[in-house]
Amino acid sequence: MADRRLAIDQLTKRYGDTVALDGMTFDVRAGEIFGFVGSNGAGKTTTMRIALGVLAADSGEVRWDGTPVTLETRSRIGYMPEERGLYPRMRVGEQLEYLARLHGMDRPAAVRAAQEWTERLGVAARRGDEVQKLSLGNQQRVQLAAALVHDPEILVLDEPFSGLDPVAVDVMSEVLREKAAQGIPVIFSSHQLELVERLCDRVGIVRAGSMVACGTVDELRSGGEELLLVDAPGAPDGWAAGLPGVTVLPAQRGRTVLRLEEGADDQAVLAAALATGPVREFTRSRPSLTDLFRHVVSAEQTVGAGEGQQ
Repeated sequence: MADRRLAIDQLTKRYGDTVALDGMTFDVRAGEIFGFVGSNGAGKTTTMRIALGVLAADSGEVRWDGTPVTLETRSRIGYMPEERGLYPRMRVGEQLEYLARLHGMDRPAAVRAAQEWTERLGVAARRGDEVQKLSLGNQQRVQLAAALVHDPEILVLDEPFSGLDPVAVDVMSEVLREKAAQGIPVIFSSHQLELVERLCDRVGIVRAGSMVACGTVDELRSGGEELLLVDAPGAPDGWAAGLPGVTVLPAQRGRTVLRLEEGADDQAVLAAALATGPVREFTRSRPSLTDLFRHVVSAEQTVGAGEGQQ
């Protein structure tokens, strides 16, 4: 399984005049956790639904291990939809056993798998309850169990951390790491970018149906501009204005944020800061994944506004 990958190749999808996907292309490698992020309506769920065969693409292809995905391939995918896809009046244990058997497990194996995953995800005591009687967080845990119960070869999870408390987030994160360590490609979408940054091997940022940035978090951050953070508690407003090659940006948690042009003298900036009194912090910083995401979203809104004016 070590060389397997899920490939999304040039997917396009339109609904009338609305372009949902525009050449969406990326891959998820064996043993990799891939974070799929973008604003609402960017195309993440549409991509996942096409990979699962819930929707048909207008063009493009989804491949697993170099071969186009078929119905048989999809039976080996663990899918967790953003909208809970469980039967609300069916009991938790019965439902998980039923789903496992739909994927080809015999009854004893299905029963064991349902017991294993409800115990692992902290809902074993609720196996006899109807899904609709569970809290939203516990429904989310059962939904993940439904994606895992048949021992899938691929995991595709749409907003799996939504509505979970911190303990449940830790449990789910551990499960995803374990599955990746077994050589399973894991793709999940999330708006919890700090979690994505901490958990994922690679991240893809989507805008308007296309992949606009993809790589490790370090690779993505290294492509952003480097800033200088200065904490000089006694400095008056505007202390850095007028320094050669320096642009003052909005402050962050009381710290002055500066952009330095190439060749600008950071030691001159430090001297100016020290002239105002003590300096508690003077560090160079790359943008976080959240900063990069904000930049992508603001670019999308700018494009949309421009198109509306044409």
